[in-house]
Amino acid sequence: MYSKVLSGTLHGVDGRLITVEADVSEGLPVFNMVGFLASEVREASDRVRTALRNSGFQIPPKRITINLSPADVRKEGSVFDLPICVALMAAYGYIPSEVLDDVLIIGELSLNGDVRGVRGILPIVDYARKMDIQRVILPYGNRKEAAVIPNIEILPAKHLSQVIDHLLGTKEIVPEQMKESVSKESTCNVDFAEIRGQNTMKRATEIAVAGMHNILYLGPPGAGKSMIAKRIPSIMPELSYEESIELTKIYSVNGMLDSESGLIQKRPFRSPHHSITANALIGGGQNPKPGEISLAHHGVLFLDEFLEFPKNIIEMMRQPLEDRQVTISRLQGSYTFPCNIMLVAAMNPCPCGYYPDMSKCKCTSPQIERYLRKLSEPMLDRMDMSISVPKLKYDELYGETKEESSEDIRKRIVLAHAVQKRRLHQYDVLFNSQIPVNILDKVCQLGNEEKELRKEVFQKYNLTARGAAKILRVARTIADLSHSEKVKCNHIWEALSYRMSDVFHKGGGL
Repeated sequence: MYSKVLSGTLHGVDGRLITVEADVSEGLPVFNMVGFLASEVREASDRVRTALRNSGFQIPPKRITINLSPADVRKEGSVFDLPICVALMAAYGYIPSEVLDDVLIIGELSLNGDVRGVRGILPIVDYARKMDIQRVILPYGNRKEAAVIPNIEILPAKHLSQVIDHLLGTKEIVPEQMKESVSKESTCNVDFAEIRGQNTMKRATEIAVAGMHNILYLGPPGAGKSMIAKRIPSIMPELSYEESIELTKIYSVNGMLDSESGLIQKRPFRSPHHSITANALIGGGQNPKPGEISLAHHGVLFLDEFLEFPKNIIEMMRQPLEDRQVTISRLQGSYTFPCNIMLVAAMNPCPCGYYPDMSKCKCTSPQIERYLRKLSEPMLDRMDMSISVPKLKYDELYGETKEESSEDIRKRIVLAHAVQKRRLHQYDVLFNSQIPVNILDKVCQLGNEEKELRKEVFQKYNLTARGAAKILRVARTIADLSHSEKVKCNHIWEALSYRMSDVFHKGGGL
């Protein structure tokens, strides 16, 4: 007899449907599996037979053929154990074939019949909903993750016998109810009020977060670069529902959601060490997975000690920062991972860290130049803002001043995000840093005086086309924070000041 069951697999961070076909016929007892299978999928034959026997189901020895189609898609992982088992039971006639219509089945089986959780459930269930599949039978441990997808029935199972009983109609599985996303206030245990001085740096950071602009901090050790960067999560707004779905898919694919996880509702803040490999940062591997740059999607990727990262890794980030996605090509196909991030980088201006303070800096000019050349002009051009961070003075550090709290800053950023969302919604972008070049002039609305200033700035500072566009985007964000519908000259001047770092533009080596 012949039967088939729908299942699913991953391709990058997207789901894809797989049809599991089973045929049982007379002949020499054998269990054949075909369909471009990885080794862990081929091992399913032993897990399925043992799980059936230990669950009290006996299958007569016959010629069994299992096909996973389409045949040109490589199948990996242990997600096909449960659908193979169900298709086999239907082929033997133990389960009516008609009950398998409009149901997708996915899950790993242990030898005693327990249904184990798998990674990547969320994108598979989301794709199943788009394909008008009505029900999904999946592991109990993945129920919270899958239940965030609306308009599809989620049936969580702990054991193989539960699945068989449900399909036979003897004891139905209780569907998991979709949980409404409840917005929670940020509970960061750090605050901008703890930072003394560095008002210019705080202002630049507020602008960067308000428009999701890339920002580079340059300054001596102990100036507060890392301290401010680590407080960025305390001023970031919550994710929208659409952003949460996209981000949760990435964490689901990487197996980074626990059994009680639903939607991720806070913007991620990823801070990898400079010893990280290229595959871990950008993504890749034999079976490509998202890297840190994708795990920071819709959030912040903080690279401390920026120039301690290998030069090749720094340069590899140029294309993802520009395209906001990573495409990895392998023999079995191409994989695309989103990485719409705000890059925050912190670095010292020289190997010892004290340039241009020559009373402390012990580096020679060739050493400083060689050190700074690790950051190429094309990479530097992709940073929207570049801030020189001075050493703190005594009065700034110990003076009786009241610093602004993260909550006060966050309120202004939330308002700026709302303005951008209303303005840019029709263009399918969310933040000023993402404004396409072809609509930049329309969105920024420059007057004659501002256009003359733009021309003067472009010629005087020998800007690239990318650099000029980034200054205008930052100026748009400054205008939004100032509640100005149009970009004014003072907004452009301030945006320009955040791009003219002393180290790189006053004899530092580039």
